[in-house]
Amino acid sequence: MDLGLRNKVVLVTGGASGIGAAISRSFADEGATVIIAARRREQADKLLPNLRTNGRTAHVVQVELTDERQCREAFAWVGNNVGRIDVLVNNAAVNDGVSLEAGVEEFRESLERNLVQVYLCAHLALPYLLESQGNIVNIGSKVAETGQGGTSGYAASKGGMNALTREWALHLAGHGIRVNCVIPAEVMTPLYERWLQSNTDNPDAARERICRMIPLGQRMTTAEEIANTVTFVASSVSSHTTGQILYVDGGYTHFDRSISIPNGEAVDDPN
Repeated sequence: MDLGLRNKVVLVTGGASGIGAAISRSFADEGATVIIAARRREQADKLLPNLRTNGRTAHVVQVELTDERQCREAFAWVGNNVGRIDVLVNNAAVNDGVSLEAGVEEFRESLERNLVQVYLCAHLALPYLLESQGNIVNIGSKVAETGQGGTSGYAASKGGMNALTREWALHLAGHGIRVNCVIPAEVMTPLYERWLQSNTDNPDAARERICRMIPLGQRMTTAEEIANTVTFVASSVSSHTTGQILYVDGGYTHFDRSISIPNGEAVDDPN
């Protein structure tokens, strides 16, 4: 199926690693011009050759998303050097473990990392999206729905992202701009693997317990499965889909835990 994304310009925040890298590759495979907004340029540069095969175009803009000046400069660079944005993917985030005990200052900083920068990027992308009648795809987290324990800042941010998805979808519908949110739950990424190695006594056993909690196939979602949904919902094939919060999680988030968790087992996770 041709998703109609050839030569569209897609800006992916945090698009150099994990789910973000899979999203960048998926759009590039559809012929889009991908712009990776990344804090660490060297990581993004390693991905560029993969995005530039078969004559495709890709760029990296180095930016600290919590710095408003840097963000404004980054979007100005895009305007001056690429000239348009058709899709904004708000992917960058960190489950920073800012708990209820952490205090107000750390909580504010977590909101800056995970929610305020999302608003700022959408605000700065808006003039381009109005011109292109483009769309926004936010990358959320099941934590907004389920909670996790010990991560108040991240949970609040992802809950806010769900709310902004619907607010922006309504606000921008008259301009033909669509806004949707894709929710991962248990996705095996290098970050997740490092978390397992650092925070569990037996990573293999922990991974197995987590997989048993996922109803569809008793396996983790792949980053590519998240990316495929993002690419699809951003495409013209999904032209009448807006304000939706899409869970790509094998049924993990909403199915009855008495069925999906054998013997009441549970394990914390970083998503």
